[in-house]
Amino acid sequence: MLSKPPSDPAGKLSIEMMEDEQSATYTVDDALISSGFGKYQILILSYAGIGLIAEAMEMMLLSFVGPSVQLEWNLTAHQESMITSVVFVGMLIGAYSWGVVSDNYGRRKGFLFTAIMTSGAGFLSAFSPNYVALMALRFLVGIGLGGGPVLGSWFLEFVPAPSRGTWMVVLSAFWTVGTIFEASLAWVVMPKFGWRWLLALSSVPSLLLLLFYAITPESPRFLCMKGRTMEAVDVLEKMARLNGAQLPSGKLVSDKNIELDEVSESATLLAATAKAAKEEENDNIKEDEGSDFGGFKSVSKLLSPKLLRATLLLWMAFFGNAFSYYGIVLLTSELSNGNRICAKQEVESVHSNNSSLYKNVFISSFAEIPGSFVSIMIVDRIGRRLSMASMLFTSCVFLFPLVFSRTEILTRISLFGARLCISASFTIVYIYAPEIYPTSVRTTGIGVASSVGRIGGILCPLVAVALVHNCHQTTAILLFELVVFLSGVAVMFFPFETKGCRLNDTEADMH
Repeated sequence: MLSKPPSDPAGKLSIEMMEDEQSATYTVDDALISSGFGKYQILILSYAGIGLIAEAMEMMLLSFVGPSVQLEWNLTAHQESMITSVVFVGMLIGAYSWGVVSDNYGRRKGFLFTAIMTSGAGFLSAFSPNYVALMALRFLVGIGLGGGPVLGSWFLEFVPAPSRGTWMVVLSAFWTVGTIFEASLAWVVMPKFGWRWLLALSSVPSLLLLLFYAITPESPRFLCMKGRTMEAVDVLEKMARLNGAQLPSGKLVSDKNIELDEVSESATLLAATAKAAKEEENDNIKEDEGSDFGGFKSVSKLLSPKLLRATLLLWMAFFGNAFSYYGIVLLTSELSNGNRICAKQEVESVHSNNSSLYKNVFISSFAEIPGSFVSIMIVDRIGRRLSMASMLFTSCVFLFPLVFSRTEILTRISLFGARLCISASFTIVYIYAPEIYPTSVRTTGIGVASSVGRIGGILCPLVAVALVHNCHQTTAILLFELVVFLSGVAVMFFPFETKGCRLNDTEADMH
């Protein structure tokens, strides 16, 4: 009688475990959560933070350079204001352009070109022989500065979902560091060496971005979406190693691969679906490799049915935040002098008293520090929408007393509180914007929204500040109240909350 061969349960279990490991998959989100926020992310944060400091310094120096250039070259008030407006025009173009470049060719390429343009044109503008040359070079600086949101999206794609809001607020705090540092630099440099030295020294942070560019990694989420999975795995392995963690076992896949695998449990249908998915993936890769001329494909996705409402409301929020933020910054020097601004001789004394100007801007910049703390406390607790809306409506409350009275103390307190709230709101909208878009159009989406914000920045000095100079202070305050209030209403109608949610790779993933 034949005996049964001895069973080997341990061997069978080992084979089953190997098969499970081979069939196991994980996403970029899974890898980020496993690795946690560690040394690798701190390095990414430091690099992106330098970029934000550079942007803040290049923006804030406009408050100091304009009056000095006006006196040296005998410019009209309109010519002086155009030095600011031309930078915003450049940023409008750059925000859209660099967003499209980053979504098609990589985040690294996007912020490489922005750093080259910002540092090069910024440094050369210190040697401008005349007004036209200065305008042209500051326009190029604006185009470079328009790429700032690319660094924010790049950093966001390395942060685990549970702590994403908090760390994006920490990143935004580098902007505050830049504004305070620029005011301090101007206070020291301008009286002794003049505006040319300030322009040259303010370009240094952008040069640092170029110096450390070689060691920056590409976004693993972008690589995964482009079918470059092996490169994405390499980046994630380096991240896990530096953080002292391990990646999940199995094969790295993008969200769209998981979605395709779950279409059917039938073996026949699964095989057919897999074949179709493979063909579709190949088509997508070919499409990605082709050029998106002018970025029209990316923009059309932003206006697709699933994204249309979010996109239009986001544009309203960006316009309102930018118009209000830069307006409050400009009004700090204008309304702090109360009704005396209407007297011509007092206007001239305000512009000539550089020490007072540096002091006012320096002090008002500190309003953004508590604004950052408020953002950290509320963004991951009560959510993005409620955080933004509460800050915008509170800003309205701070501005409202100025409609009836503009004494020196009341003006300073009101503008300090309004800047605190509007800077917190601006910080949170820059967190929310990249979270609502899929990876394929993320930097284009935030770039276009940022461009709409730049329109607010362009109109602000031409409309609101002009009202103050023409002694229509009450009208100017009411205009700011209206814009901030409508921005708050727009935020309340955002279609979804992104607190704690994973980033989407495709429109199909969106809820």
